Amino acid sequence: MTHPDTAVVIGASIGGLLAARALMKRYTKVTLVDRDLLPESAVGRRGVPQGRQLHILLARGREAFEELLPGLSGELAALGAPLIDLHEQVHWYNDGYRMRRAPSSLRAFGISRPLLEHAVRARVAALPGVSFLPGCEVVGLTAAPGSRRVNGVRVLPRTEGAAESVIGADLVVDAGGRASRTPVWLRELGYECAAEEQVRVGITYVTRNYRREPHHLDGLFGALANATPGLPRTGIVAAQEEGRFAVVLAGVLGEEPPTDDEGLAWYAASLAAPQIGEVVRSAVPLDAPVKMRFPASTRRRYERLRSFPDGYLVVGDALCSFNPVYGQGMTVAALEALLLGDLLGRGGDGLARRFFRGAAKIIDAPWSISVGSDLRFPQVEGRRSPRVRFVNAYVNRLHAAATADPVLGAAFLRVLNLIDAPSRLLAPATVLRVLRGASARSSPAASSPAGEAGPGDRDLRASGD
Repeated sequence: MTHPDTAVVIGASIGGLLAARALMKRYTKVTLVDRDLLPESAVGRRGVPQGRQLHILLARGREAFEELLPGLSGELAALGAPLIDLHEQVHWYNDGYRMRRAPSSLRAFGISRPLLEHAVRARVAALPGVSFLPGCEVVGLTAAPGSRRVNGVRVLPRTEGAAESVIGADLVVDAGGRASRTPVWLRELGYECAAEEQVRVGITYVTRNYRREPHHLDGLFGALANATPGLPRTGIVAAQEEGRFAVVLAGVLGEEPPTDDEGLAWYAASLAAPQIGEVVRSAVPLDAPVKMRFPASTRRRYERLRSFPDGYLVVGDALCSFNPVYGQGMTVAALEALLLGDLLGRGGDGLARRFFRGAAKIIDAPWSISVGSDLRFPQVEGRRSPRVRFVNAYVNRLHAAATADPVLGAAFLRVLNLIDAPSRLLAPATVLRVLRGASARSSPAASSPAGEAGPGDRDLRASGD
């Protein structure tokens, strides 16, 4: 027996919270089940180990969050999160080329993951009909014998001696993240598993918070230097609430940032953006460095399954987990929530089929951006089509031309922030500007410390083409 006015969301993190908001368009009761005892303040929690790392909410993500939760932007600003012009107030070093800055409409908040999740959870919790079941684990799905419909979840409290119970629902949404148990549960119900696409990038990243002073970053709010085949290291500085900078240093394919003060300073100084090294060297650290590993980007192709149970959906990282360096996950989760709300507004027939097809279209662009960029590294396994090779070479030339042409910088940032489709970079007018810029092409930004040996350094030439 289903419960026609009831939905259950597995996981109360960002993706689950936004899905719950969308579900309120149709359901009068939505229950979010989470393994953690949810905190009452903006602090990290065990079930989100990546929560202490730097998170980026792209410009399109900020817009989508605001569409789902009107007034959220004002609340975040009141909580001290700076609103940043991503083109004018950030030092961008793409492939070693320093982008020319210019005013833009691209706005994003600098905010920690715990504070953002806390603010979103408070808004969702205030919705009539929303409830939380913390400290409980979903251990399976329920379905009537012979039925093609999921009608609830089996829940087990995470306390010694607790008994399993069942929560009935007309719709169950898996927002359980990268550890999603959906593949196992589908097999238990007699369904085939979705095909998986994986791109193994072997990222290790370290985040540390520093006190922000007015002179840091020349008064700007952020800096970024991306990894390249010749130097597989990324560095990002982002202003956040409470007058601090979050600094993340990352390496791919076995390149690991150190966690001691001397090693962090050396690693940051090796990047193309000297501003990052200056922050790490001179700013006052506010906490200890936190290390995290991300082995592979994974996309599960549920839209390609011939059969899928009614009354069940998969969203967020459980559907597709992206290379975290590109900061796409929360934005994609918000866009999926908008899609879900729109589909529910049109009726529930064939919801899974319609949702997975729509979500695949949402995922296609960020997936092509992250995977295409990762395939620049020869050690990353994957098919490099002529188009992928061409686009990577073309974007490198665009970065070179963007040192002088802010229109090209704006075009790139609009794609990176999921405002425009990647194909917009190949518009005739943009291609012409890239070709014109190539004649005055400058060299990548000099970074003399990059050639210096540091603690535990290895031969970076092995990472080149």
